[in-house]
Amino acid sequence: MSTPSLQPSVCSEPLLFSFNDLGSRRVIADFSAGYLSSDGGMLLLRQIDEGLGISRSLARCFDDARNPLLIEHSVRELVAQRLLGMAAGYEDLNDHNLLRLDPLFAVAVGKEDPLGSGRAEKDQGKALASAPTLNRLELGNNKNTPCHKISADHEAIEEDLLRMGVRCLPKHSLEVVIDLDTTDDPLHGHQEGRFFHGFYGCYCYLPLFAFVGSVPLWAQLRTSDGDAAHGAVDALKKIVAAVRKRCPKARIIVRADSGFCRQELMAWCETQQPVVYYCLGLARNSRLRELIDEKFARVRESAILCGGVARGFTEFQYQTLKSWTRSRRVIAKAEILQDKDNPRFIVTNLPAEGFEDQQQSADRFCAQKCYEDFYCARGDMENQIKQQYLDLEADRTSSHWMASNQLRLWFSAFALLLFQRLRTLALQGTELANATAGTIRQRLLKIGALVTVSTRRVYVRLASAFPLQKLFAQVHRALAGLVAEDG
Repeated sequence: MSTPSLQPSVCSEPLLFSFNDLGSRRVIADFSAGYLSSDGGMLLLRQIDEGLGISRSLARCFDDARNPLLIEHSVRELVAQRLLGMAAGYEDLNDHNLLRLDPLFAVAVGKEDPLGSGRAEKDQGKALASAPTLNRLELGNNKNTPCHKISADHEAIEEDLLRMGVRCLPKHSLEVVIDLDTTDDPLHGHQEGRFFHGFYGCYCYLPLFAFVGSVPLWAQLRTSDGDAAHGAVDALKKIVAAVRKRCPKARIIVRADSGFCRQELMAWCETQQPVVYYCLGLARNSRLRELIDEKFARVRESAILCGGVARGFTEFQYQTLKSWTRSRRVIAKAEILQDKDNPRFIVTNLPAEGFEDQQQSADRFCAQKCYEDFYCARGDMENQIKQQYLDLEADRTSSHWMASNQLRLWFSAFALLLFQRLRTLALQGTELANATAGTIRQRLLKIGALVTVSTRRVYVRLASAFPLQKLFAQVHRALAGLVAEDG
């Protein structure tokens, strides 16, 4: 009995395409090259995923009621296909109708039969799951039909993202800064949870994010009918507990804009043992403006001598008339921009004299440095959110149901975690050390590859003209010894 070929069959008379001659040479093309892929670098992300157990851990957060005898795609394989698809730039489910034909992608997902040669006749050559199968994965919590037997445990996924993120923090950290922020996620029609947001001027969701540096810890989809800080304290309770468990010696600081400056959040931070520090933006009002009139007068004198631009800082104790239960330290920036006054305020419980055990200078949290060097650094978190939306298409929340859209937002967050781990573990000190996910994808993952599958091995021939071969080899060496942690 002859062994079936594991390579694509080539027609005896392939269809030829003729192009303009190149000097004395004819230029012709056909479709006989075999299995080619444009995503040769996905082998590196597979190493990250398997080495850290990201898709394996996430898959345990799903309940699978399918008949084991009839399963062709495990939940782990479905989850890995979705995460790696996002990482490679294929954010839409429809992309997988053709992506399932790519044997290299099947290798990255972990399919032992990357050519799909052992599948039923109608699915021959299609190793990966189709778009409808992946769609049933996402809709399992919303549809009760014989076809929708996989359901996601949202509380478990929330905890898993937090656990995987916190695991990235050094255990002996002395300080951990938790950045909170929100953004608008425009809706695609009459979806569940539809509300109009006056500030953004559209119907949208208002997801809540939390990062430590570039590490995502929280991605919660919310309706836009609530305050920006809605649910922030409940999220912080879980985040702070997880950070303290991982970094018991760390001083924890919460940093956010004025949308999170609420009595409930500040009071919660102040009553924790040990205390949780905060540095929050404070919306300006007439009382605050009057308190810095004298400072503005001095700054205005400086602006006259400095081309119309000058700034100064001051601080004072301040309490609102109704909402705050106590006075708090407020730092003000009095800034003149030509003919425009630009006052800004933050409120914090960070001590102006600093901390005895800190390695930084003692005046690290004086008025000017606390505002310019510490508070303004929260802008990096905004870049992380932009990266998640622009490079990993976190706004593909087009399902009718919020539960399905929340799942898509989590998939995007886990895909971002893959890139964060790649940067930290393998790209430090290289030209891509601070690159965004989109740049890493374009420079390191999009490699032309010829895939040959035999009974003994999968041989991937990467493009000989790939310009970052040395970097690829360095990344491979760095990831070779990864071993997933338990718990």
